[in-house]
Amino acid sequence: MMPERIGATVLSGSRNVFTVRPDGGDRNVRCGLKGKVLKGHDDFYNALVPGDRVRIGVDSGEAEYGLIVGFEERKNVFSRFNQKGGAVQLIAANIDLVVCVTSGASPPFRPRFIDRILLQADIAEIPALVVRNKIDLERKGDGDLLDADERLEDFRRIGYRVMPVSSTTGEGIPELGELLRGKRSVLTGQSGVGKSSLVNALEPGTAVRTGDINKKYDRGNHTTTLASVIELSEETWIIDTPGIRRFVPTGIGAADLILYMREFAPLAGKCTYGLSCSHRHEPGCKIMEAVHAGAIHEDRYESFIRIFDNLAGKSHVD
Repeated sequence: MMPERIGATVLSGSRNVFTVRPDGGDRNVRCGLKGKVLKGHDDFYNALVPGDRVRIGVDSGEAEYGLIVGFEERKNVFSRFNQKGGAVQLIAANIDLVVCVTSGASPPFRPRFIDRILLQADIAEIPALVVRNKIDLERKGDGDLLDADERLEDFRRIGYRVMPVSSTTGEGIPELGELLRGKRSVLTGQSGVGKSSLVNALEPGTAVRTGDINKKYDRGNHTTTLASVIELSEETWIIDTPGIRRFVPTGIGAADLILYMREFAPLAGKCTYGLSCSHRHEPGCKIMEAVHAGAIHEDRYESFIRIFDNLAGKSHVD
């Protein structure tokens, strides 16, 4: 008897072995990958990610195991450039929301990292949310709160939503849960900001492993080692991802960057030197004028320059 071929969603996987959820099913299936299924995707660092839609062949006599025999086109994909691997690394596919988790407390606040996450979300045309976790620690005086307050308010000013929460006290958790309801979201952020703790707070009993801050380096230890789907309800899925220390955007060239940073885009082509302006020293540069006038935050401008150099093949990484 030929194996039954059905649609399924990838939940997690590595080394060409994936856990998938068949459509309409309440069980997971472990699947290998048929050789030529992903022909044309060889340039990626990894082939499949949580959220991907596939076709699987399942032998009804051994329903816990199957084979991925087909791949469905993605509606979107959230990714980054993996410098070590020299290729685009896919993080999650077919998602409704990118949730960038940060904190004004330990580990240190890194606004330029957030700039990169939000940029990649805009490149992929996926709505984004910034979650400010650990607000209970901020009240104790931990962290550079002046910098965090200023930059997070600037994210609000240019159109991003910022939500303050505490996975420890539960503040803001019901509101966050309501916002995520009915969506497939990906949680991303640097190690130690509390992504796994947020999942546990949103769905008590999930028991996602959490970790402490490495006190020597004041940064998080990796507790999530593999991106995977956590199902909060039938309609609400969260893709929890390993902490990221370096994030290099992908999908655009350096010359296009100005079109994807929200407060920069209206000024594209309006400099004296038009699209040839480097926005560093030229007279009549509208970007630098906007920085001096306070319409573009100085640190966002620094992010712009560093990301431009990244995309142009230079080495700046925040």
